[in-house]
Amino acid sequence: MDITSNNQDISEYYLPSAGDYFSLLKPRVMSLVIFTAFIGLLVAPGEIHPVIGFTAILCIAVAAGAAGCLNMWYEADVDAKMVRTANRPIPAGRIDAQSALHFGVALSTASVLIMGLTVNVVSALLLAFTILFYVVVYTMWLKRRTAQNIVIGGASGAFPPMVAWAAVTGDVSMESAVLFAIIFMWTPPHFWALSLFACKDYANAGIPMLPVVSGEKATKKQIMLYTVLMVPITLLPWYFGFAGIIYGATAALLGGMFIWLSYALLNDKYSVEENDSSAKKVFFFSIFYLFALFAVMGIENLIGRVL
Repeated sequence: MDITSNNQDISEYYLPSAGDYFSLLKPRVMSLVIFTAFIGLLVAPGEIHPVIGFTAILCIAVAAGAAGCLNMWYEADVDAKMVRTANRPIPAGRIDAQSALHFGVALSTASVLIMGLTVNVVSALLLAFTILFYVVVYTMWLKRRTAQNIVIGGASGAFPPMVAWAAVTGDVSMESAVLFAIIFMWTPPHFWALSLFACKDYANAGIPMLPVVSGEKATKKQIMLYTVLMVPITLLPWYFGFAGIIYGATAALLGGMFIWLSYALLNDKYSVEENDSSAKKVFFFSIFYLFALFAVMGIENLIGRVL
């Protein structure tokens, strides 16, 4: 992927640090992937040796970082046009695009091979599919072509707990599909809230995010719709019996709060350009929301095992 000549010139005189390479892995995104995958590993039926379990989570983490790295490689030209991404290592000239590509491919290959050799083939195949889906389907195909990019492409972020579940059980089940569905439905309102207050950045970069293409009001309506559809799905772990009443009550309470914040955003009389507080409340609450749901599920599972 070609980057501006200025940044290439800079990279000739700059020795990348370990921190530069680590930032290519999108560590904030990786942390959420690791957490949801760990909970998937924890609540899956059956036993897994701690070393094998640690290896599975490590492979998922490395794969997520590799996908993020390849995303940054492919989107370096777009990142250079956006305020919030212009200082990433490639557009800032701290790492050249070719090195990032090699780094991402090496990590992707290693994570899948190690998963297949040390855990099981099913989880390795799911992991490979997750990387390819994020890099090829979302990054290369959907993101620059359709306002529904995050709806379809968001599936890549929903696979990690399913991969972890398969690491324990060796298969894909209805329960792991429910974990997938929770994250899949959570992704659009989460990212659309971000795209509302980052709309100018996306417009400048030519990315057809929903607010850029359909406008602010339509985006708020879609956030409201997906939130209402998501909340009943978050209750399914309790309904199917692989999470308990504490989880069910937490999901209902936090889901009600999410709906209320989305409703407040929908009815905010100010545009996001005038006042972005409502959009930011939805965005930051959505992060807490997903962490809280999976944390309660995991803690409740651990308590159940002890008792």
